[in-house]
Amino acid sequence: MLSVIGAAAANGYTAAPQGLNLTTPNRSGSRLDLSPLQTPASVEIIPGQKIRERGQETVSEAVTQNATGITTIGAPGNGFSSYTARGFAGLNSVMPLYDGTRLYVGSGTITYPFDTWNVDRIEVLRGPASVLFGEGAIGGIINVVPKKPTFVPVGEARVAGGSDGVARLAVDTGGPIGESLAYRLNVSGNRADGWLRREGEFSNLAVSGALLFQATPDLAVTLSNDYGYQEPLRYFGTPLINGRIDPRTRFTNYNVDDSRIIFKDNWTQLKVEWNPSADVTIRNTAYRLTSNRRYRDVETYAFRPATGLVRRSDYIEIWHDQEQIGNRFDATFRGSLLGMRNTVVAGFDVNHIDFLHTNNSPYAGLTDVNPYAFDPGLFLRASATSPGFRTSTNQASLFVEDRLEVTDRLSLIAGARYEASSIRRDDLRNPANSFTKDFEAVSYRFGAVFNPTPESALYAQYATAVDPVGSLISLSVTQKDFKLSTGEQVEVGYKQSFWGGRGEFTLAGYRIGKDNLLVADPNRPAVTVQVGSQSAQGVEAFLALGVTETLRVEANLALLHAQYDAFTQSVGGAAVSYRGNQPVNVPETVSNVWATWAFAPRFEARAGVQYVGETYGDFANTVRRPGYTVVNGGLDYRVSDTSRISFRVYNLFDRIYPVTGNSSMWLLGRPRSFEVAYSTGF
Repeated sequence: MLSVIGAAAANGYTAAPQGLNLTTPNRSGSRLDLSPLQTPASVEIIPGQKIRERGQETVSEAVTQNATGITTIGAPGNGFSSYTARGFAGLNSVMPLYDGTRLYVGSGTITYPFDTWNVDRIEVLRGPASVLFGEGAIGGIINVVPKKPTFVPVGEARVAGGSDGVARLAVDTGGPIGESLAYRLNVSGNRADGWLRREGEFSNLAVSGALLFQATPDLAVTLSNDYGYQEPLRYFGTPLINGRIDPRTRFTNYNVDDSRIIFKDNWTQLKVEWNPSADVTIRNTAYRLTSNRRYRDVETYAFRPATGLVRRSDYIEIWHDQEQIGNRFDATFRGSLLGMRNTVVAGFDVNHIDFLHTNNSPYAGLTDVNPYAFDPGLFLRASATSPGFRTSTNQASLFVEDRLEVTDRLSLIAGARYEASSIRRDDLRNPANSFTKDFEAVSYRFGAVFNPTPESALYAQYATAVDPVGSLISLSVTQKDFKLSTGEQVEVGYKQSFWGGRGEFTLAGYRIGKDNLLVADPNRPAVTVQVGSQSAQGVEAFLALGVTETLRVEANLALLHAQYDAFTQSVGGAAVSYRGNQPVNVPETVSNVWATWAFAPRFEARAGVQYVGETYGDFANTVRRPGYTVVNGGLDYRVSDTSRISFRVYNLFDRIYPVTGNSSMWLLGRPRSFEVAYSTGF
């Protein structure tokens, strides 16, 4: 019987890889190149081809509309790259990586990668990942893996246009340059007038190039460079009027007329992989990342019932100048231990990060504007913009991971990591606030995988993790005396491929606890102490099924209960406990459903439904943001075996919904829009 993929191919169509790819090796869940079926953790692999076929143009869309239990709290201020996972939120708890390398967070912001054209796949690990990647990953990691050079010629181009002035152009080409040299080049450019009445336009450019030198069959050297330029949407939210969004203000951007945001990122890597024997693999990756970010905005809006006007505050001009230079080395050895097959990997990771923060603190300036007859005005320069602080961070870590195959069905996997960081912060306005701070942390995990059949796995895992109390490389003087927050997780689960590969199913249950949160001292509310705690427990499920030869359904569901266990804040000079409350920005129900139907020769239709449960914008759980459901769809017509026309519609029912927000304003998702694209191979 033909699978859906086979049926689609019979119609002149080559479909994207489906499901969770349970047998595909990856390095996000383990450095041992294990597949998800062999890993005692929740790992998903989202193929880049599937992402593009579903019309997901940004990494954020690809992650939140496909991965189980991941939601976005992205905004211009954090580079649109902040997520929630398993009850924990933000870049200090859900770590982004690019090609397996962590990106250090400066002032709560990361701006690369953002485009999905050059993505080979996105690997998502849910739950603590400190033993693999260091501090800042108690909720999980999101690893964007780019396309690689190939000795098989490839070529594809795409042009697209749509509502709101959307225009896209992209090209992907690769192949051999002689017998031992291959290349890959991806270029993607996007622009739009935007869905807002003014200041809604955006544009970006992503260029990725790589050269592979296959010196010998056992030695490969890859040099790559990735460049990203963005002028993103300069929209920070819509003010609530009488506690809700007034439809008359939905398309109004309350930013100033001369606002400006620019992100520039450049990422260079040199990778060497050597296999001196069948039992030894040695890898080394040297890298350099530079990020330059520029903001000039007014970012906070609050409706004032007494005047009927919207007050704008936080006139912010900020520059980030960041450079990260590092090297990661690991060696894998395959052999035996006490007569059992054993694989061990050990290595080190070192980084040096320089970060300069230029700003106009204290971000003064206030204006009141009519919410309905809006005059944007210009940026107020109430304070001078000058260098505020500079940090220099050195990080070094040692890691080891081992897999012991006790029997053909039972494997034991364990890992440990020691990490040391030193941060020097120079306050360029008040040298007395300069300091040096050292951190040390040990994290570890151990788990077991039992395979009742070659297509199924039962697993259990215990893991520890550490998170910083703020962005490590931009640690403030008020945080310098605190230590890293610590956490631990217990997880059990089941994974199954069935029906001859036409179906895949996973089920996981977990509990995570995190300690050493910053709270107000109950006896001295003005004093902050590090004794708070937070926990989350939940279940996650994923099902992919080829219902018929032409119809396939993928669905995931995450249910959790997250709460502050010990959390006190100072309110009006008094200590107020928020014990038992739901953490800020964390939904307790998240689900995605996708259906793909090859209903006629050369035609394929898709529909996706995303549901995100209600969240709260404050510790007291008084600022409620409602849950929302968004429906996206698409239709492909295969013109030939190598080209297709695609129609996409986003937010089909034009739902007004908040992506994130607080008590005074919500950042809204985009309204209904559509695109038409033509893709062709060459």
